[in-house]
This record gives sequence, structure tokens and C-alpha cells, in this order.
Amino acid sequence: MAENQEQERTEQASPRRKEEARKKGQVAKSQEIASVAVLLGCLTYFYFGAAGLVRQIMEMMRRHLRDAGTTVISNDTVQGFVFGVVYDCFIMVFPLLMTVVAAAIAANVIQVGFMFSTEALTPTFSKIDPIKGFRRLFSLKSLAELTKNILKLIIVGYVAYYTVSTEVDNLIPLMHQSVWGITTYFGEVSFKIILRTCWVLIILAALDYMYQRWEFERGLRMTKQEVKDEFKQTEGEPLVKARIRRLQREAARRRMMAKVPKADVVITNPEHLAVALLYEQSGMAAPVVVAKGAGYMAERIREIARKSGVPLVENKPLARILYRTVDVDQVIPENLYRAVAEVLAYVYGLKKRKAAV
Repeated sequence: MAENQEQERTEQASPRRKEEARKKGQVAKSQEIASVAVLLGCLTYFYFGAAGLVRQIMEMMRRHLRDAGTTVISNDTVQGFVFGVVYDCFIMVFPLLMTVVAAAIAANVIQVGFMFSTEALTPTFSKIDPIKGFRRLFSLKSLAELTKNILKLIIVGYVAYYTVSTEVDNLIPLMHQSVWGITTYFGEVSFKIILRTCWVLIILAALDYMYQRWEFERGLRMTKQEVKDEFKQTEGEPLVKARIRRLQREAARRRMMAKVPKADVVITNPEHLAVALLYEQSGMAAPVVVAKGAGYMAERIREIARKSGVPLVENKPLARILYRTVDVDQVIPENLYRAVAEVLAYVYGLKKRKAAV
């Protein structure tokens, strides 16, 4: 029982899991938002460009009807006529097509941003598996989609019915209107139906997006074991990390010990602490701590200093404060200039006396 609970997907998806899903083209996206965006784009286009589109259509019909009586029918003329009609229709429809494409792209970019996944284009044979297809057909997601479509059809149908029912009294006076007046009236009613439908579809699209996001997040949930495995992959095994840190410390110690023979002086505690100082008058503003250590490390620093001929100076207060406050490869603070200068002066004096002898 405990093992089954352990394998339940109760944990929220990690950022890495979400990023991997995004690379595969798996994102929270609602097709209803794209449909509403396309519908709104078309509605906007017809609202501002319907008059120009009607003029273009009437001009094309007038031109072709005018030339119909003088056109000689042959293979060449029919081919040219068909090509001309197709070309005129394309020119008229092209702005509408661009509006649809722009609205669809904008709807997808708003939902998921700019994304291109080659894995989503790779064919998967599991999608054509009849058994899995049958399971998807009767899955909870399919039932939710069916319920959503039925609900959308009922709501949109009611909105259309309500709009038409309010226009019944205006239908009888249409018999006294011209053809253009009747066409304009039906265009206005159609626009009103589509506009009200858009408002309903916007609400449904928002609800569908929230459902799709919830479904997407639920599908990416992880078991506790998956969370542990991912943490190990990203952060590394504790033993491996400890070994890496140990190797890094050893490398740092070796680099530090290699600088001891170049030091000017090693200040000691005398046994528990050791701090090696280097000062180059030409390139340094103040002395630098090139190595320091306590216990065994202090003993190693003193041993290397003796072998390399670096002077050892016992100064307990100075050794303690340097060890506690100054890191390796760091310049000593100003409040220690005088104390360190006295030590260096003493060391330089020893070197001069040895050189004189």
C-alpha cells in the first residue's frame, strides 16, 4: 500500500520537466482561443473592409458581364477568363487570409510564446495504434471535449436564436426595401449575431484555457521517486559532490603550498598557525597572504619554508589576526601595515647581514 502511494504522481512538475515537455512541443494551449482570435480577426476585417470588398466584387462582375457579349469562346479565351477570375478573387481574399494567419499566430504566441519543436513533427507510431486510439476515444479528456463542444453549440445556438427573435418585427417591412437595403439589413443582423457569439466564445475560451492548463499541469506531475532521481541528475550524488569538493580543496592547497617558497616571511604562532607573506615593491601596493594554515597545514607551511630558506618569525598576535581576517591571495588591511612592515624590516635586515657575511 505504501509502495503504491509512493508511485502516485502527487508532486508538482519541476522547471526541468516543464522545459523538456516544451522541447517536445507539449504546452498548455487552448484551440478555442485560436478559433476566437480568427473569428474576431475576420469580424474586424469585415467591419472595416466590407464596403471595399463589396465594391471589388461588383466591379469584377460588372467587368466580366460587360465583356461577356464580345468575348469569343475558345480554349485560349476560356483559359484566360478562368485565370483572370481566380486572380481577381485571390487579390480580394488575400487581405482576409493574412488577417486570419496573423490572428492565429498571435493567439498561439500569446499562449505559449515563440516555440519551434522538431520532436512534435516527428511521426510516432503509437498514435496509429488502434488500441490506444480506442482508449483515447473513451478517455476522460475526450468526454470533456465532447461536453465542451455540446455546451458551446447550445450556447451559440441560443445566442443566434435570441438575436433573430428580436428582429422578427423588422422582417415584414423588408418587402418595401430595395435589394441593397435588404442585403445591408441581413449583413447588420449577421454582424450582430457574430459579435454576440464572439463574446460568448471569449468566455468559453478563457474557461477552456484554464482547464487545458490544469490538465497539462496534472499530466506533468511527478512521483516522489522521480523528484529524487531528477535532483540527483541535476545536483549530482552527495558522494560525488563531496569527492569533487575534496579534490577542489586539495588542488587549492597544492597551489597554495607552491607559493610558500616564493614568500618573504612566514609568521607563526609558533606551532598552531602559520601565515606566509609576499611583498614585491615594484608591483604590489601592500604585502599579500600567499598561504596560511592551522595545525597540520601550519606544520607543512613551516616545513616547506625551512627547506626553501624562507625566514620564520614568531609573532602570536599578528599570526592570529592575519589568519582570522585575511584570506589567501588577499592584501593585508591598512591597520596591519605597521606590524607587518616591522616584520619585513627585520627579515630584510637578516638577509642583508647574511649577504654581508
